Amino acid sequence: MANADGMNKPNIEHSNPLSHTLLKKMDYDQLTNCMRCGFCLPACPTFRETGVESESPRGRIALMKAVVDGLMEPDDRFKEQMNHCLGCRACEPVCPADVKYGQLIEQARDAIEDHNDHSLPVKGLRKLFFNGVFPHRNRLKWLGRSLHFYQKSGLRQVARGTGMMRLFPAYLREMEGILPEASAHGVVEQLGDYYPAKGEAIARVALFRGCIMEVLFAGTNVNSVELLSEAGFDVLIPKAQVCCGALHAHSGEMDSARELAKKNIAVFKETGIDYIVSNAGGCGALLIEYDHLLHKDENWREDSSWFASRVVDISYLVMEKGRIPSFTESLVNNKEENIRITYQDSCHLRNVMKSSAAPRQLLKQVTNVEFIEMKEADRCCGSAGIYNVTQPVMAGQLLEHKMELANHTQARYMLTSNPGCLLQMKLGIEKHKPDEKMEAMHIVDFLHERMVKSDC
Repeated sequence: MANADGMNKPNIEHSNPLSHTLLKKMDYDQLTNCMRCGFCLPACPTFRETGVESESPRGRIALMKAVVDGLMEPDDRFKEQMNHCLGCRACEPVCPADVKYGQLIEQARDAIEDHNDHSLPVKGLRKLFFNGVFPHRNRLKWLGRSLHFYQKSGLRQVARGTGMMRLFPAYLREMEGILPEASAHGVVEQLGDYYPAKGEAIARVALFRGCIMEVLFAGTNVNSVELLSEAGFDVLIPKAQVCCGALHAHSGEMDSARELAKKNIAVFKETGIDYIVSNAGGCGALLIEYDHLLHKDENWREDSSWFASRVVDISYLVMEKGRIPSFTESLVNNKEENIRITYQDSCHLRNVMKSSAAPRQLLKQVTNVEFIEMKEADRCCGSAGIYNVTQPVMAGQLLEHKMELANHTQARYMLTSNPGCLLQMKLGIEKHKPDEKMEAMHIVDFLHERMVKSDC
């Protein structure tokens, strides 16, 4: 029987509040679309690690449906399974029924979060970052300024030297050790909010600058603008843009994600641009689904579709629409032999934005490099937003396997297209040292270093 929203949901009265919320929020049609064929099993990183059915997309969908149908109670084990999913969405491209698993897991986490009884420290941290920091550009600058002071003032050396860092869990100590230099000066502060194309402009684009990108990878945003300009694009960087909402959506804060989406849509709609460019796969995957995020809101349905239809990854835009600049390794390395490089896919860039070929094609434009395809480059590295912080054991297992495969490439550079993946790769190199000479880099930074700049 169809409910008031027109969805075919069971007519059940749940006594458990969480069960009732799951029934209300879950897309029942998507739950019933799963044919239990099992094609998703070999694609799922957690199932590959454990071999347990409930650790697979098929298993998790069965659990969701059982709760919604009133056949089981959503106990702590159910919540653990929903949170143990990486959200990499590798199951979606192989699903013959086109089940939107990523949307289901976000709906489930959203419902769970409505009834979660977090400890006071966890509640405080979630409120601080999800509500107090990420949505506010000025506070992000403060965070960057504080991290920069910690890194440069000697406090970091004091914290390490006195053993204070041992107060934190091992995985947080490891992450602190590989953080790049933070900054409060983002791309707008360095280049302004408009940067013209080199030569005749092909199109007018807007850069989505992100949150973590602006704090820890501001240089990558600057390099992205200069790469786009060289490729023939006028670049705008709207000052009023806010966090994309991806971390909120992945963590069950869907209402906050929707509010952030509305703010971004309103800001970018005023620019009159042709494309919205993402240089972070995790951000881009949510940006390109703003239309789904707001599909129930009639006031935002049309504008969200306008926004989503214009979101592209930077590698795709340069490769498919731009004037491809000349790139040569000789600008960095004067040796005659080729430098080996390899590429680790961002899961969300590959599985949601459907962009896996363009980064590889662009890297193959660089002279004096040898591109080595890494085995299982499409498998999740374990970063998955903040998964490596909330689920460090599974994330560590996935990273260890990833570095074993990376070592086989004997590559000098491990390249990727997402800040979380990049930090995870840096951690992998630091921990497992597959090659003392291996360096993890964002693809934009690698290309920018080797870009032959035009005179015009």
